[in-house]
Amino acid sequence: MALQVIVGAGGTGQATARILADRGDQVRLVSRKGTGPAHPGIELVALDGLDTDGLAALTEGAATLFNAAMPAYHTWPEAIPPLFRSFLTVAERTGAGYVMLGNLYGYGPQDGVITEDAPLAADGPKGKVRAEMWREAEAAHDAGRVKAAEVRASQFLGAGAFSLFSLIVQPNVLSGRLIPLQGDPDLPNSFSAIGDTARSLIAVADSADGWGRAWHTPVISATTREAAARIAAIAGAPVPRFTELTERDLALLTLTAPFWGELHETAHMSDRPYIVDGSAIGKLGVEASGLDEVIAEGLATP
Repeated sequence: MALQVIVGAGGTGQATARILADRGDQVRLVSRKGTGPAHPGIELVALDGLDTDGLAALTEGAATLFNAAMPAYHTWPEAIPPLFRSFLTVAERTGAGYVMLGNLYGYGPQDGVITEDAPLAADGPKGKVRAEMWREAEAAHDAGRVKAAEVRASQFLGAGAFSLFSLIVQPNVLSGRLIPLQGDPDLPNSFSAIGDTARSLIAVADSADGWGRAWHTPVISATTREAAARIAAIAGAPVPRFTELTERDLALLTLTAPFWGELHETAHMSDRPYIVDGSAIGKLGVEASGLDEVIAEGLATP
């Protein structure tokens, strides 16, 4: 029975904790509020990840430190560097393997199919900081100071998902309202299921040779309209109808929450086909779940 430490109690952190605990591992799920699923194998710990000494004490003897932390979206450029450097320091001190939950922002605007070998060419602040944090972890790995890897997810689907799809598309489909969307709903897109992402993190941590590199989660390839239509069919909701999310709409939404003002940086993910190659992780035994299965699971979860 291995000790596993997960920082971040969002959808992916909780899913990872459940899978590890169900297989018999001892799991410490760490977040500022100390929240998470009730499970005999999961210890919920309230701790700020910036408390390097406290987190190191919790991680001592652990096989893996999973970084699934997600500061407030609009604070990434300021909040992520000290937080992720704290985690990297903890992994170096304790000898725990360090697996980061990343995303695709670091690639920036690119055409064609995106593989793990694509350059990290982001020109926006959130993409730049994501790329920088991986480069620091990779450098520490290459120097022999830590064993590190990153799993990069696309837009999330499923139980516990927090994404533009879960925030804008799904609730409007279920209520039969017009769906305001940034970009074209009929462009090819790539989605990451929460469960597939959790399984990818664990597969990398369990592997002998998955370290020192980035991995994409297996992806579900579908247009936004196709995914919305499957929600409607499964839930018995009306056929989805889309409308353009205009600059004026975004300006008004930004008055309610700073999150909405940050969407310009990722417009390239919705104004052109956004196709991700998630096949490499299949070498570690992780394949994409079916779209209907993921949607049904998400709809069934309160």
